[in-house]
Amino acid sequence: MNEITGTGDQADTLREMARTARKNQQEPFSGEAGQKGVRVLSVSSGKGGVGKSNVVSNLAIALAMQGKKVLILDADLGLGNLDVLLGLSPIYNLNHVLNGEKGLVDILIDGPAGIKIIPAGSGIQELTSLGQHEKLKLLDELDMLDEHFDFMIVDTEAGISENVTYFTVAAQEIIVVVTPEPTSITDVYALIKLLATRYSEHHFKVLVNMAKDSEDALEVFRKLANVAGRFLDISLDYLGCVVKDEKVIEAVKRQRAVSDLFPDSEAAGCFTTLAKRVIENNRQTRVKGNVQFFFRRMLENGTGA
Repeated sequence: MNEITGTGDQADTLREMARTARKNQQEPFSGEAGQKGVRVLSVSSGKGGVGKSNVVSNLAIALAMQGKKVLILDADLGLGNLDVLLGLSPIYNLNHVLNGEKGLVDILIDGPAGIKIIPAGSGIQELTSLGQHEKLKLLDELDMLDEHFDFMIVDTEAGISENVTYFTVAAQEIIVVVTPEPTSITDVYALIKLLATRYSEHHFKVLVNMAKDSEDALEVFRKLANVAGRFLDISLDYLGCVVKDEKVIEAVKRQRAVSDLFPDSEAAGCFTTLAKRVIENNRQTRVKGNVQFFFRRMLENGTGA
């Protein structure tokens, strides 16, 4: 795969490639889902403060260290903070894409280990409620990047807002982040319940963050699985855990990812294990298509928002 930068020539080339690909698709709403190979993962949580964005950045870096090309979409459209976590200073953000000033390839920024990041419009209130036109424009732009990455990780905002559900149901795989705190377990269950009952999502991967150890993490998963098993018709898979590590706190203070700053730390080791597990689970990916395929299918069926 070729590297992507924000230069004009490469941006024009990429757009032309995308236009050509679309022209060659005689039946844009049919065929095998997920043909392009990129895996779209959404990472969500029922509440803030569970380290979700930290998980996203470190998982992306760990995947990149396994030789994968990774794109992060910071989809927290009101309070995006991935750039702050990684000490980056983007000039442009999603707001410039949605108002037509820039294309996605123009706003991509480079992160550690070669990952690429689409920065959100931090603090821009009008982005917290995307209209149908903006959603279509964003997904059309995302489609241009499909062939250039192995993974796209969508870092949604915390909670159960419309934007969270929008990005989550469009992804191939849903990862929910939970901590051992009872409130976190309760809130992530509420998110799962909403996605299951209102949006017919039935497959979730659970990642336990800030666990004391693996046994602590498994106990959290058991509690969540027991409640979900009694009241919901869903499948919960245990993806793994990240242990509580002081090196993570130190890395956050220094605006670096722990996988980048302290690669030999316990937490970094957890992310390496998670990345390998995500890669190995490729055959279990749901046949749901990439973001563009899925949303176009929704519109064709008349269910688009």
